[in-house]
Amino acid sequence: MRLTVAAVGRWKARGKAGGKAGPERELFEHYARRITFPFELKEVEEKKRLPPAALKKREGELLLAQAPDGAVIVALDEKAKPLTSVGLAKKLGAWRDDGVKDVVFMIGGAGGLHGAVKKRAQLALSFGAVTWPHLLTRGLLAEQIYRAESILSGHPYHRE
Repeated sequence: MRLTVAAVGRWKARGKAGGKAGPERELFEHYARRITFPFELKEVEEKKRLPPAALKKREGELLLAQAPDGAVIVALDEKAKPLTSVGLAKKLGAWRDDGVKDVVFMIGGAGGLHGAVKKRAQLALSFGAVTWPHLLTRGLLAEQIYRAESILSGHPYHRE
Protein backbone atom coordinates (compact mmCIF):
# COMPACT_ATOMS: atom_id res chain seq x y z
CA MET A 1 0.00 0.00 0.00
CA ARG A 2 1.36 3.38 -1.01
CA LEU A 3 0.79 6.39 1.27
CA THR A 4 0.87 9.94 -0.03
CA VAL A 5 0.54 13.26 1.72
CA ALA A 6 -0.90 15.81 -0.71
CA ALA A 7 -0.47 19.26 0.80
CA VAL A 8 -1.10 22.83 -0.27
CA GLY A 9 2.04 24.95 -0.09
CA ARG A 10 5.73 24.32 -0.49
CA TRP A 11 8.61 24.06 1.91
CA LYS A 12 10.95 27.01 1.91
CA ALA A 13 14.06 26.31 -0.13
CA ARG A 14 17.04 25.07 1.79
CA GLY A 15 19.72 27.67 2.38
CA LYS A 16 22.80 28.07 0.23
CA ALA A 17 25.14 25.08 0.10
CA GLY A 18 22.38 22.74 1.32
CA GLY A 19 21.79 24.69 4.53
CA LYS A 20 19.44 23.61 7.26
CA ALA A 21 15.74 23.11 6.66
CA GLY A 22 13.16 24.60 9.00
CA PRO A 23 12.12 22.65 12.10
CA GLU A 24 8.76 21.65 10.57
CA ARG A 25 10.49 20.06 7.60
CA GLU A 26 13.05 18.35 9.83
CA LEU A 27 10.22 16.88 11.92
CA PHE A 28 8.44 15.60 8.81
CA GLU A 29 11.62 14.11 7.34
CA HIS A 30 12.57 12.52 10.67
CA TYR A 31 9.38 10.44 10.70
CA ALA A 32 9.11 10.01 6.92
CA ARG A 33 12.46 8.18 6.95
CA ARG A 34 11.08 5.71 9.52
CA ILE A 35 7.89 4.84 7.63
CA THR A 36 8.17 1.49 5.88
CA PHE A 37 5.12 1.82 3.62
CA PRO A 38 6.02 3.46 0.31
CA PHE A 39 5.54 7.10 1.35
CA GLU A 40 5.80 10.44 -0.41
CA LEU A 41 4.87 14.08 -0.14
CA LYS A 42 3.25 15.88 -3.06
CA GLU A 43 3.04 19.63 -2.74
CA VAL A 44 0.58 21.71 -4.76
CA GLU A 45 0.36 25.44 -5.13
CA GLU A 46 -1.77 27.87 -7.09
CA LYS A 47 0.37 30.77 -8.23
CA LYS A 48 -2.49 32.99 -9.45
CA ARG A 49 -3.96 35.48 -7.03
CA LEU A 50 -7.57 34.43 -6.66
CA PRO A 51 -10.40 35.46 -4.36
CA PRO A 52 -10.51 33.22 -1.25
CA ALA A 53 -13.41 31.02 -2.39
CA ALA A 54 -11.92 30.52 -5.86
CA LEU A 55 -8.51 29.78 -4.35
CA LYS A 56 -9.95 27.16 -2.00
CA LYS A 57 -11.78 25.52 -4.91
CA ARG A 58 -8.63 25.51 -7.06
CA GLU A 59 -6.51 24.08 -4.24
CA GLY A 60 -9.11 21.32 -3.84
CA GLU A 61 -8.82 20.50 -7.54
CA LEU A 62 -5.02 20.39 -7.30
CA LEU A 63 -5.16 18.11 -4.26
CA LEU A 64 -7.66 15.71 -5.81
CA ALA A 65 -5.51 15.51 -8.94
CA GLN A 66 -2.80 13.91 -6.77
CA ALA A 67 -4.98 10.89 -5.97
CA PRO A 68 -4.73 7.90 -8.30
CA ASP A 69 -7.99 6.28 -9.40
CA GLY A 70 -9.42 4.16 -6.61
CA ALA A 71 -7.33 5.79 -3.88
CA VAL A 72 -8.71 6.12 -0.38
CA ILE A 73 -8.82 9.84 0.47
CA VAL A 74 -8.24 11.01 4.03
CA ALA A 75 -9.12 14.67 4.61
CA LEU A 76 -7.33 16.41 7.46
CA ASP A 77 -10.03 18.64 8.89
CA GLU A 78 -10.06 20.36 12.27
CA LYS A 79 -13.85 19.94 12.39
CA ALA A 80 -13.65 16.16 11.97
CA LYS A 81 -14.02 13.70 14.79
CA PRO A 82 -10.64 12.89 16.39
CA LEU A 83 -9.37 9.36 15.94
CA THR A 84 -6.99 7.68 18.37
CA SER A 85 -3.61 6.43 17.20
CA VAL A 86 -4.88 2.87 17.62
CA GLY A 87 -7.97 3.78 15.60
CA LEU A 88 -5.81 5.14 12.78
CA ALA A 89 -3.67 2.01 12.89
CA LYS A 90 -6.80 -0.15 12.60
CA LYS A 91 -7.97 1.87 9.57
CA LEU A 92 -4.59 1.57 7.84
CA GLY A 93 -4.40 -2.12 8.68
CA ALA A 94 -7.89 -2.77 7.31
CA TRP A 95 -7.14 -0.87 4.09
CA ARG A 96 -3.87 -2.79 3.71
CA ASP A 97 -5.61 -6.11 4.35
CA ASP A 98 -8.41 -5.22 1.90
CA GLY A 99 -5.83 -4.66 -0.84
CA VAL A 100 -6.12 -0.87 -1.07
CA LYS A 101 -3.26 0.29 -3.29
CA ASP A 102 -3.20 4.01 -2.44
CA VAL A 103 -4.13 6.14 0.55
CA VAL A 104 -3.82 9.90 0.07
CA PHE A 105 -3.89 12.22 3.09
CA MET A 106 -4.95 15.73 2.05
CA ILE A 107 -3.90 18.90 3.87
CA GLY A 108 -5.57 22.09 2.69
CA GLY A 109 -4.30 25.63 2.55
CA ALA A 110 -4.96 28.55 4.88
CA GLY A 111 -8.65 28.52 3.95
CA GLY A 112 -9.02 24.81 4.70
CA LEU A 113 -10.23 22.04 2.42
CA HIS A 114 -12.81 22.62 -0.28
CA GLY A 115 -16.09 20.75 0.10
CA ALA A 116 -15.28 18.62 -2.96
CA VAL A 117 -12.29 17.13 -1.13
CA LYS A 118 -14.33 16.46 2.00
CA LYS A 119 -17.07 14.85 -0.10
CA ARG A 120 -14.58 12.49 -1.80
CA ALA A 121 -12.89 11.53 1.48
CA GLN A 122 -13.55 8.13 2.98
CA LEU A 123 -12.19 9.41 6.29
CA ALA A 124 -11.99 12.87 7.86
CA LEU A 125 -9.20 13.08 10.42
CA SER A 126 -8.62 15.72 13.08
CA PHE A 127 -5.64 16.35 15.34
CA GLY A 128 -7.97 18.09 17.77
CA ALA A 129 -10.13 21.18 17.82
CA VAL A 130 -7.17 23.55 17.62
CA THR A 131 -5.79 24.80 14.32
CA TRP A 132 -2.25 23.64 13.54
CA PRO A 133 0.10 25.41 11.12
CA HIS A 134 -0.08 23.55 7.80
CA LEU A 135 3.65 22.81 7.69
CA LEU A 136 3.57 21.44 11.24
CA THR A 137 0.56 19.28 10.37
CA ARG A 138 2.76 17.41 7.89
CA GLY A 139 5.13 16.42 10.70
CA LEU A 140 2.30 15.46 13.03
CA LEU A 141 0.78 13.30 10.30
CA ALA A 142 4.08 11.58 9.48
CA GLU A 143 4.55 10.79 13.18
CA GLN A 144 1.04 9.33 13.42
CA ILE A 145 1.60 7.19 10.33
CA TYR A 146 4.86 5.91 11.81
CA ARG A 147 3.07 5.27 15.12
CA ALA A 148 0.29 3.39 13.30
CA GLU A 149 2.87 1.19 11.57
CA SER A 150 4.52 0.54 14.93
CA ILE A 151 1.18 -0.48 16.42
CA LEU A 152 0.45 -2.79 13.48
CA SER A 153 3.85 -4.47 13.76
CA GLY A 154 3.82 -4.76 17.56
CA HIS A 155 6.83 -2.46 17.90
CA PRO A 156 7.14 -0.89 21.39
CA TYR A 157 7.23 2.72 20.07
CA HIS A 158 3.55 3.09 21.00
CA ARG A 159 2.70 2.41 24.61
CA GLU A 160 -0.82 2.35 25.97
